[in-house]
Amino acid sequence: MLTSSIKFINFKIKKKNKIVRNELKILLKKNNQLINSLTEKYKNNFNKKNLLKYKKNKNYRIIGMGGSSLGSRAIYDFLKHKINKKFEFLDNLSSNYKNLSNANTLNLIISKSGNTLETIVNSNINIKKNQKNIFITENKNSYLHILAEKLKAEIIHHNNFIGGRYSVLSEVGMLPAELMGLNILKFKQLNYLVKNKKYLNHLVNNVEAILYFNKIKKFNSIIINYDEKSNNLFNWYQQLVAESLGKQTKGILPIVSNMPKDNHSVMQLYLDGFKNNFFTFFYVKEKNSIKVNNNKILSLNKYLKNKNLDKIIFAQKNATENVFNKKNIPFRTFEINKRDEKTLGELFTFFILETILIGKALKINPFDQPAVELIKKETKKILD
Repeated sequence: MLTSSIKFINFKIKKKNKIVRNELKILLKKNNQLINSLTEKYKNNFNKKNLLKYKKNKNYRIIGMGGSSLGSRAIYDFLKHKINKKFEFLDNLSSNYKNLSNANTLNLIISKSGNTLETIVNSNINIKKNQKNIFITENKNSYLHILAEKLKAEIIHHNNFIGGRYSVLSEVGMLPAELMGLNILKFKQLNYLVKNKKYLNHLVNNVEAILYFNKIKKFNSIIINYDEKSNNLFNWYQQLVAESLGKQTKGILPIVSNMPKDNHSVMQLYLDGFKNNFFTFFYVKEKNSIKVNNNKILSLNKYLKNKNLDKIIFAQKNATENVFNKKNIPFRTFEINKRDEKTLGELFTFFILETILIGKALKINPFDQPAVELIKKETKKILD
């Protein structure tokens, strides 16, 4: 077990890399403000009492790009069974977004820099005069900070030491989670995980295996996801890994594959195609899963009788793992037993630490994204 809520089966390949364990010790001992955001000690730049006036709302929209939206979207989808409010996410440029114009809609406009082009455009088109607004942005003279002041909106300052893709357990993810009615302290699990030797050993061994794959030119990290409610968790993971590690002609390409649908498309390639992939199986045990209708099952498929969707999906996952084992295809497995804030916090923490440790071992900076800035500058030049 990784924790009481997560069963974890690591890659079978074991390759020792002393750098990884040493870097983990340094990371946890050093007064790193980003790592501090994963703990209960981190102080949010918002007051829960001040948010009470916004909790009466039923409709919310989050306007933001990348890490400013993906984390809260992952939280919303993964824990939707606990949330009684409607959240919409404007995280691309599209003319298809619904304009919720009623007075009970609260907009959360999130941008670390305050100058994100798509967020500026979506705010311009979609914010209505009768709506309440909260801006999360750095305390500087940016476009969105000036707009927030003009609209007399609530401003929550985004800490400049936390990059967007690492911000899910800071104000960027926790303020929306608070408005969703979730217990935000339960997301902060690092305080307890550092005392869990199994968790840390699994983390280190896992990173060592991924570095080995990278060395032998297995660059594709493919997520075999059997939980529809975790699609956005892995969209968040995709940005985290690709943007943090894709530098200096190095990196890992995260690909999200949704199962069992993809059994009927890309699985053939995974099994018999090129061999530069390693895989992550992800499954969440679903309670109260829908059962098949026994009266409509033909005798030819009687093995489906008394089965529910969760049992069928779990069987498909196990069958796929068995085939991967026979073909010596490298994979790890996460089996989630409980869908709650604590479990999701443990997963966020695992993937964040994993990404930072891989970056440190590859001698690249996991916290910047210099190439993306080139496109922003070029776009502005064309539009001027």
